[in-house]
Amino acid sequence: MVLPWVRLHAIKDYLDMLLAVDDFERLRVTFNLVPSLLDQFDLYINGGSDPHLDLSRLPADQLTEGQKATILDSFFGANATHMIEPYERYDNLFRKIKSNAGTPVLPALFSSSEMRDLQVWSNLAWVDPTFRDEAPIKSLLAQGAHFSEEQKHSLLDWQMNLIGRIVPTYRDYLNRGKVDVSFTPYYHPILPLLCDVRSAREANPRIELPRKPFSHPEDARRQIQMAMDKYQEVFDRPMTGMWPSEGSVSQEVADILLDMGIKWIATDEEILYFSQKKAGIDPGRTLMHTVYDYGPGLKMIFRDHALSDRIGFVYSGWDTDRAVGDFVDHLKNLRRLLLDRIDEAVVPIILDGENAWEYFENDGREFLHELYRRLDEDPEIQTVTMTEATTQIKPQPLKSVFAGSWINHNFRIWIGHSEDNAAWDLLSAARQALVDFETENPHFDAERLAAAWRQIYIGEGSDWCWWYGDDHRGADNEQFDAIFRHHLVAVYELLGLDVPLDLLSPIYRAGAGLRAVMPDSLMSAEIDGRLTYFYEWAGAGYFDCLKAGGAMHRVDRHLAKIHFGYDHEYFYIRLDFINRKDLELLKQPVFNLSFFLPEPKAISIAVPGGSGQGKEPGIYQYCVADMMEIAVKRSFLWPGKFGRLGFTVALNDGDEKIEQWPENEPIDVEVPEKDMEMFWPT
Repeated sequence: MVLPWVRLHAIKDYLDMLLAVDDFERLRVTFNLVPSLLDQFDLYINGGSDPHLDLSRLPADQLTEGQKATILDSFFGANATHMIEPYERYDNLFRKIKSNAGTPVLPALFSSSEMRDLQVWSNLAWVDPTFRDEAPIKSLLAQGAHFSEEQKHSLLDWQMNLIGRIVPTYRDYLNRGKVDVSFTPYYHPILPLLCDVRSAREANPRIELPRKPFSHPEDARRQIQMAMDKYQEVFDRPMTGMWPSEGSVSQEVADILLDMGIKWIATDEEILYFSQKKAGIDPGRTLMHTVYDYGPGLKMIFRDHALSDRIGFVYSGWDTDRAVGDFVDHLKNLRRLLLDRIDEAVVPIILDGENAWEYFENDGREFLHELYRRLDEDPEIQTVTMTEATTQIKPQPLKSVFAGSWINHNFRIWIGHSEDNAAWDLLSAARQALVDFETENPHFDAERLAAAWRQIYIGEGSDWCWWYGDDHRGADNEQFDAIFRHHLVAVYELLGLDVPLDLLSPIYRAGAGLRAVMPDSLMSAEIDGRLTYFYEWAGAGYFDCLKAGGAMHRVDRHLAKIHFGYDHEYFYIRLDFINRKDLELLKQPVFNLSFFLPEPKAISIAVPGGSGQGKEPGIYQYCVADMMEIAVKRSFLWPGKFGRLGFTVALNDGDEKIEQWPENEPIDVEVPEKDMEMFWPT
């Protein structure tokens, strides 16, 4: 049971960014790879497959009705705007599916030729523009439709060939000094949680933890050592730098990395902020854009959060010249601010190397090329690799390391929700069963024991708990759940032990009713009635109206989700609609916000025509467009600008109440006093 994303991202993302570096003499870039990703490359090269690939290979005129239904359901898993709509045949097939929205798709409505074209396009659309002049890609794109079985298989064979080119190309560029390459711990675990899940309480003191605390720093060491061994094997040199999975660090992890001889690591600027507070140092007097030294001996770099995220989440909607110009202007402004300490300054730009580009026009090719060109040619900007930065810049001392990740300086995505905690408990039980068995059976087959430990290390990877809980619900959650439990089941089967019944029941609970999820960091929103950029509401809490259900469930419901959060001045609420156009059908839409404090307060906003903006000076400002956003002054809610409150949201049509959420108890939120946000309530 394997998902196709490694293969599809391999033909779209893992090689083109590297190849683009070749055109620019002064440009230096650091790439981070995950060792287990390289293992998956090897699996494909050596004949491995996945269900999507298996279905792609089947002759279209021999597909069963069930196979056709699966293809029609799953072969449009690409960004529609940039990876489906630009291709006439793929878009026509997509529209044919969409025209049946709300009713089951009849496979019989699709001919063998259409099914074969869908098999081709679901693979062809992922090919990066860099490779569009290669055979057979160029001829397939030119033909566009009515492909043959031979053409389809030539495309799938080309994919395997490209995957085989990835690692040798990285090795070549590293040897030529064009790039630096770092690794992540082998199976991408959250190292601080491996060392001790209680480290999550440094950022979230009241977070609910698994029943049995998982505390195995020896596993953290093992994941790091396996990565170091793999790096030596692949690149024939020692590994010096590491991006800890999800930028996750803690003091214990830093001590381990220092002891194991890792020279540098990187994480997020929020970790630096809270590390300095932990050490009793005023973060406002700290230089963020420089290198720090922990130990001494372990250099640490902290990414510029806002500037990195502009590439990852903002620029995809801008034209290339404007986006690159904005980025370079920000760099120049930083240069002016840091001019008196320019020899110490480095601006770390760190982002996910694959997921952003499908939201850019042409997979970001023009943006990336123009960005590389401007950085290469500008005499006031020098690009450096992480190794160059950490060896050439005199570091500042770092006395302590705060436990957190690059997402809201905490670990709440991976622990704290009942599903996350259940996964940790099952992992802990399987690991203990293996340890006990190994102790009681000292002469057991060494290869089977090694295979069982491998399953444990895979189970320690971060991606499983990424999909558990309420943070990320998607089409593949059930499969991720099944694969995770499959790895733990394998531990017991390899040892000949009975499989616990708990491992045979799903952890993921699709459609389960939800309580409100509390905010876990400060956030600020631009009140424009739109999601201005992907992380605009990151850190906010939310209440899912669709999953909460209740007695007021009715056909004409309008509200899908309520988001809420705060910065130092405002309390923010965002309302997502089930269907935005339905709001226009109301004669007189009115949003009523009720706040329950020592003295109840209410805000009522009538929105003629279902859209508009306005404000009440000193109290609130709002905008209704794609969504409804409102910022309420904290001073309006509390004299001291902090405290506890409950709130509900209602939508009326004139005097008639259409719906209210929650229906019974208000959403209860505690807003901390300024500078106490590190002690987030949960």
